[in-house]
Amino acid sequence: MQDAAARTSTDTKDATGTYDYVIVGAGVAGASAARAIRRHDEEGTTLVLGREDDAPFYRPDLSKTLWLEDDAAPGGDPASGWLLDDEARAELRTGVSVTAIDTEAKSLVLSDTTTVGYGRLLLATGAQPRTLDLPESDRILTYRTLADYRRLRALATPGTRAVVVGGGYIGAEVAAALAQNDVTVTLLMRGETVQGHMFPQRLAEEVTQEFRDRGVTVVGNSGAASAVVDGDTVVVTDTAGTEHRADVVVVGVGVIPQDQVAQQAGITVENGIVVHRTLATSAPDVWAAGDVARYEDALLGVRRVEHVNNAERMGSIAGQNMVRSRTGSDEPRAYDYTPFFWSDLFDYGYEAVGILDASLTTVEDFTDDGSAGVVYYLDGGQVSGVLLWNVWDSVDQAKAVMSQSLTEPLGRDDLVGRIALG
Repeated sequence: MQDAAARTSTDTKDATGTYDYVIVGAGVAGASAARAIRRHDEEGTTLVLGREDDAPFYRPDLSKTLWLEDDAAPGGDPASGWLLDDEARAELRTGVSVTAIDTEAKSLVLSDTTTVGYGRLLLATGAQPRTLDLPESDRILTYRTLADYRRLRALATPGTRAVVVGGGYIGAEVAAALAQNDVTVTLLMRGETVQGHMFPQRLAEEVTQEFRDRGVTVVGNSGAASAVVDGDTVVVTDTAGTEHRADVVVVGVGVIPQDQVAQQAGITVENGIVVHRTLATSAPDVWAAGDVARYEDALLGVRRVEHVNNAERMGSIAGQNMVRSRTGSDEPRAYDYTPFFWSDLFDYGYEAVGILDASLTTVEDFTDDGSAGVVYYLDGGQVSGVLLWNVWDSVDQAKAVMSQSLTEPLGRDDLVGRIALG
């Protein structure tokens, strides 16, 4: 693993232990903010605090690149994934969290009992995985950090058995990645089909069959009711009473925002930290960005987004606005960006923007062989989301359709053929 200490500056604070900028959260949003701060302020001092033991890392690699690329050796961390380079000139402290924020004194109390002062503060605390009522064991894990990846890599070697609980975004990706690494996978999921809450029925059924064709045992309308750890084996009993034996269990049933310390500080919280269009919170000189931030999307209204594209863009804008606040050089920038997301499931790949909810009215526009297509998700005449299935470089077109639909209701005749399929 790359040595985080060798890549960060330790001489940035003033004599009172106060920094011009403090970033709480060493994830994608925090690293993006630190880089933006340095681009716009050569002199300001910056501290990045991370509760994980690792430096900021490109989190999507944990369920994609690290499992699927030849140069990602088991247990290895490719250098391309590290996000906070020397040019950011930020001090990085890992393995520490913030236990209290005093917005009047502009200070933080850390889990190691030290106190840090700030001039401008960014809360990029991200989200934490939901857990199930299962025994504590190093063979039963949630999946979000590099430490989780290393642990899963050590346990999920070729020929071993894994139970993945959850057929949503992360559960589906982990199950596919494990299967492609010769692990025998059982997927327990609440719905009947893989990502059936997102995809139209035909597509969800096709994807689910692909999982089965790749050797994954898919158990729909199910979940993990209980588990017993017996030496190196975990016996999971699903909600129908069937037992599944595994060497490792991965729970991927969603996340919740890490907004507790903000709420305790009196900062406005509502399923995430509420921010102004400039990403400022209700507290003076405090901003929020990334998975934890609840903001007003220009196309979709108030929402909170748990995808990396949002974290990158939002962190950068927050960092710039922190600098503008400190220097008084310019008006703050509004965050007027609608993020997109993507995934790879075996040989399938997609990009998407907006709300993918299979309960909405859908308009499907696929090639004759069904290998590529666009799905529009309509709420009345408004296009709330667009799925680009094996269709690439079309996110901006999808956003344009969504924007048009805000003032001009659209239907099937307006949508079919709108975005080229190849």
